[in-house]
Amino acid sequence: MAEVVDLLPKEYGYIILTLVAYYFLNLYMQIQVGKARKKYKVFYPKLYATEADTKDYQIFNCIQRGHQNSLESVGIFYVLMVIGGLKHPVICTGLGLGYTVARFFYFTGYSSGDPKGRLPIGGLNGVALLGLAIVNIWFGVSLLKA
Repeated sequence: MAEVVDLLPKEYGYIILTLVAYYFLNLYMQIQVGKARKKYKVFYPKLYATEADTKDYQIFNCIQRGHQNSLESVGIFYVLMVIGGLKHPVICTGLGLGYTVARFFYFTGYSSGDPKGRLPIGGLNGVALLGLAIVNIWFGVSLLKA
């Protein structure tokens, strides 16, 4: 294992720390959904609330949806960070931190109960993810040219 680690760029540590930062953001979102479940009395296995469940079903659903949307793209985010970071760890770290911050604002904006609240800063998460995809394309092409 030591030989593989020795091949990684020194800056790859930033990739690992960025992924851990996103883990803590995801944990924060999980806790917020759990609190909302308790507050609005929306119990498992229900994923979303209806008007019959609580008068505040819209707010609960926005909190749940904010987290759910983040889960829908976390896999590709991690893959693009891990692979792209092998060649361009500093660029991927910047994009990954931007993605994480944008996701925080996406979630908190969505959690306000108004789905439009997710977009002003939160909408930039798509730009960061696109940037990571471009870095990975750049890396893939460079490997084909070598």
